[in-house]
Amino acid sequence: MARSVKPRRGNNPKRRFAPLDRLDQRERDQLASRLGYIGSPHHKRHPGDYGFNPPVSPRPFKSVCDGKRVVLKGEAEGLLREGARNGMFSDFRDGELPKYVWSVDSDGEAYEAVVGRGGYHGYRLEEDDDFRDRVLREWQRRCNPR
Repeated sequence: MARSVKPRRGNNPKRRFAPLDRLDQRERDQLASRLGYIGSPHHKRHPGDYGFNPPVSPRPFKSVCDGKRVVLKGEAEGLLREGARNGMFSDFRDGELPKYVWSVDSDGEAYEAVVGRGGYHGYRLEEDDDFRDRVLREWQRRCNPR
């Protein structure tokens, strides 16, 4: 029997945006320069240029970052750093890294990156993830002020 996967919900207390004034722009730029993207074969359907061995190993219960299109490592790292520069991260203790960083690509797709051993891995926020709309609204508010 096929396993039913419930959509992720956005009520995880760690999955919250840090206050906009958490870091000033200089501090955000410094944070962005410290972030590294390693990816995960568990979130890939296509190997791209990540050098995974085995090349891909998508899990049926994981979101994939390349579900709509291939996202190469350079673009993924750029999205991660852009999210940090725009203040799109969860709160964190001084000297540590935020658990989550969010970004939106030029096609309007929302992505979430999570810190793990050795760096961040990320995935596209699926339409049934209720946090996706919050990321899109916050991106508009923080990155496109009127």
